[in-house]
Amino acid sequence: MVYPLATTTWDEREYTAIREVVDEGMFTMGRRVRAFEEGFAQWAGSAYAVMVNSGSSANLVAIAALCFRKHNPLRAGDEVIVPAVSWATTYSPLTQYGLVIRFVDIDPLTLNMDLNQLEAAITDRTRLLVAVNLLGNPNDFARINSIIAGRNIELFEDNCESMGALFHGKQAGTFGRMGSFSSFFSHHISTMEGGLVVTDDLESYQLMLSLRSHGWTRPLPKENLICDRLDDDPFNEEFRFILPGYNVRPLEMCGALGLCQLEKLPALIEGRRRNAKLFTDLFDNHSQLRIQKETGESSWFGFALIVREGASITRKALANALREAEIECRPIVTGNFVRNPVIEHMPHTVFGDLPVANWIHDNGLFVGNHHYDITAELEHLKQVVDRLLH
Repeated sequence: MVYPLATTTWDEREYTAIREVVDEGMFTMGRRVRAFEEGFAQWAGSAYAVMVNSGSSANLVAIAALCFRKHNPLRAGDEVIVPAVSWATTYSPLTQYGLVIRFVDIDPLTLNMDLNQLEAAITDRTRLLVAVNLLGNPNDFARINSIIAGRNIELFEDNCESMGALFHGKQAGTFGRMGSFSSFFSHHISTMEGGLVVTDDLESYQLMLSLRSHGWTRPLPKENLICDRLDDDPFNEEFRFILPGYNVRPLEMCGALGLCQLEKLPALIEGRRRNAKLFTDLFDNHSQLRIQKETGESSWFGFALIVREGASITRKALANALREAEIECRPIVTGNFVRNPVIEHMPHTVFGDLPVANWIHDNGLFVGNHHYDITAELEHLKQVVDRLLH
């Protein structure tokens, strides 16, 4: 591909880090993972971080922690409001814990949840709001907090596409009880596979430590909020199970890679923002296409191109032209998730007709962004679009 969706952010430092783990011969989660968690929490401005094997698993253990906490836990049948456009594993953990998903439409400009629709969609059963920061773009958390203030509604952020995004100078992913991140290959940093959850809440942190590792007590401190106190005899304690947990631990290699990538993260994000300036200069106020409007400071995961109503081109024609020009593209996340067949297996309600999510589903796509200068690729993109229109 002349212009691919994703490219590596590694250099020799990452390969050296992997070799060091291999040479030591202990591959399971260890001191490097712990060091990466501590470093990531510090970078995010959070008290705690828990690394897992993917951003999807990050969502899973975070939702599980909300269901197993001692005070005011989520319970089966509680309602969760979500945007209709996100990744599949934003929604799957909600179903797995018996929660009822309530889909609302997205804003046509920001592509995040339409906050007017959110406010109107809340019912007396609503207990959780999942705010998804789409394609690097943070939500308006000042408005969200004003909407849920004084209500028994928790906020969780799916920030898997938006590492490094800022709203009022604060990292996206840190506005709710917890926030999830992904470090998959195509994301802002790459640990091969990987994800994290950040939180300032000690009980949530300790719950996730146990849930990540089979639901046993071994990761917990002697005095803790989950089972009060561990047995003094490690033989009795190390294989005691207190939660219906998982094995979603990362490899030690992933922690080693994370440490390398974390050093690069500010520069990686800055490179993406430089590219975004050129992209917006080229495509803002385009007669046939519209682009995503930035809220706060986006970290620009990718660049959305949405065919306008009444345009002379179609999404199919645009996608074909891009592929022929060796520009990789794909739908905007899952499009309207309600239109995917899996929805039959998910207890849910839908607020309104979701016209914007439907338009995105049928008329939107996105192309990649990268940490290095892609001026030539973006100019090539503009030329391809211009040729299509004439």
